[in-house]
Parts: sequence; C-alpha cells; structure tokens
Amino acid sequence: MFNVFEIQFMFFDMILQWDSSDTDFRFRYDPENNTCSSTEKGRPSRFMTKKNYNQKTAIGHKKELSRVFSEDYEVVEKTIFDPRGPDISRWNKLFLVACLISLFVDPLFLYLPQAKKGLCMTVSLPLEIDLTIIRSVVDVFYVLQIFFRFRTAYVAPSSRVFGRGELVIDPSKIASRYLHKDFWLDIIAAQPLPQVLVWSVIPKLNGSPMVPTKNILRLIIIFQYLLRLYLIYPLSSQIIKTTGVVTATAWAGAAYNLMLYMLASHVLGATWYLLSLERQEECWRKVCSLPTLDCRYEYFDCRSVGDPARASWFNASNISSLCDPISNFYQFGIYANALRIGITSAGFFEKYFYCLWWGLKTL
Repeated sequence: MFNVFEIQFMFFDMILQWDSSDTDFRFRYDPENNTCSSTEKGRPSRFMTKKNYNQKTAIGHKKELSRVFSEDYEVVEKTIFDPRGPDISRWNKLFLVACLISLFVDPLFLYLPQAKKGLCMTVSLPLEIDLTIIRSVVDVFYVLQIFFRFRTAYVAPSSRVFGRGELVIDPSKIASRYLHKDFWLDIIAAQPLPQVLVWSVIPKLNGSPMVPTKNILRLIIIFQYLLRLYLIYPLSSQIIKTTGVVTATAWAGAAYNLMLYMLASHVLGATWYLLSLERQEECWRKVCSLPTLDCRYEYFDCRSVGDPARASWFNASNISSLCDPISNFYQFGIYANALRIGITSAGFFEKYFYCLWWGLKTL
C-alpha cells in the first residue's frame, strides 16, 4: 500500500517526465513573469490555469521575448542571430579567413618604399594600388563583423549556473552589452589607416627631415596590426566553443598552424627590409651633413634626380663609395647583407622571398 505522500511524489514525477509521440513537453520557469509554462506550441501547461493560458494566447503575438533557450530559438523572428547557430558559425569561419588575409596584407605596406640606382627613395605605385584595393575589400569584412555583433544574441550570465544557457535576444540589451565591451576595439580595427597614410599623409612628408613623424605614423600601423592579431584569439575561441575545432581535419589544422608560423616570418622579414632601407637613408643623410658639401635632404627624393644642383652634388660627394657596406664610414650591422646584394633596389618578388627566407632563418 502507498501512503498519500508517496502517491503525490509519483504523480509529480510523472508530470515532469511526461512525453508522447506528437508532443514535446518542457517545463520552464520564467523568472521575469513569475509563471511556469510549457514550450509546447498551442497547448496549455499543466501548471497554468485556464485563465492564464487564455490571457497568454490573446497577447502572444504582441509580446516581445527578451530571453529564449537555444532549442526554442526557431520560434523567434530571424532578426537576431543565434551565437551557436550554423549562420554565425559559417560567418565566424569566413571572417577568420579575412582576418588572416588582412594580417598577410598589412606587412606588405612596408615594401612600398624602395631605393633606386641613382641613390634616391621612391614608392612603388603599382604595388600601392594593388595593396589598397585588397586591404579595402578586407576592411569591408570588419565592418560587417560590427553589424553581426549588434545582431547576435548572447547567453545571460545568470542562466549559466544551471548548465543551460538562456539567450538574450533583446536588441537594446545586445547593443548595450556590445558598446560596453568590444565595440571600440572593432571600430578601430576596421579603420583604413594604411590607405589613408600612404595616400594622404606620407606623400606630404617626402623630402622633409620629419623622421620622428614618420616613426609615429609607422607605430600607428603597427598598433592596428597588433589589434587585429589580438581579435583572432576570441574569434578562434568562439569557433571552438561552437564546433569543437577550428578546422575539420588534421591536415587543415596542421596547415593552419604552419600558416601562423609563416605569418610570423613574413612580418619579421618585412620589418627587416624597412629597417635596412632606413639604415641606407641614414647613411645618405650622414654624407649630406658633411660640412664640405652643399646638400639638401630633398636630393634623396627621386623627383629631384633631374635637378642640376643635385647632379653636381652627387658627383662631388662620392656617396656611392662611402655608403657601401664594406666601407667603415657607416656601420650597417645586420642590415649590411641586404644592402650588399641590393635587396632595397630589387623587384618586389625578389626582395619579398629573400626577406621571407631571412625571417624563417632568423626564427
């Protein structure tokens, strides 16, 4: 015989575990409305009174949900993306590829300046145009990422203690959370700083002795590069949290890790090239500062090659012999080899692959 308490316990347990072939009953407590409800569509919960059910049915189309479980997300309009859904998963992988392309393109801007045979500096215009187009296309993905972040739900921190995340789908709450966390980092990372610098700022500094200003501009580009590099790690963590792995196969994972190693060599080689070019220019400026010569820094701009005053200075300065790496006039250090074989005045592919090899060798 069962006593009254055992019968009540068995009846309550049967209610919580009840399931049938044509229904899917899930019990959930709504802390915002202080009511118990069922996620089954079109059928009242056993824990709801008939009056409450009729009221909920009458206003069901007017009420805007602010929280929803991931498995109930299909009942919500598709204006907000599920962070664990297939759409955001595909976008995160596509955006990761765009980030890697951006990290590869940005160091190529360091190859824009080059030395000419007439001992002058210029900028490779075809390379500048190509890099500007590619970088602008990649920047569009960063702008789209900001849009997706404003339209992607997030898991309410208060619901994580139960082991089952509750998605916040209120656009105002999503926007407020994003603006207080990562929005400013994303907006800085999306700025076309290299394009603005190479087309608008740096051309106005050609031939001027404002070396500290050029260093500040270079630091701005490096800062944005490091910021974009930082944004890869939370993006990779989000992909791993959603799908379990960044890549689907072991070979793809090995290629991904090898690409990160090659990227480090790429950045190191591009930096070594630019510093080699700066050492060469410093040697020219040292020759120009000799008291016996009538020299101006504008002579190192290739647009002044046809100037008769520059031609007379060039013939009287003996700058070619003084700035030779085997000369003791200026110590080039680890950059002597680049100047000895003429990397600073070589074609793009020749100097790129040599600098990449130097970066791999150094690492």
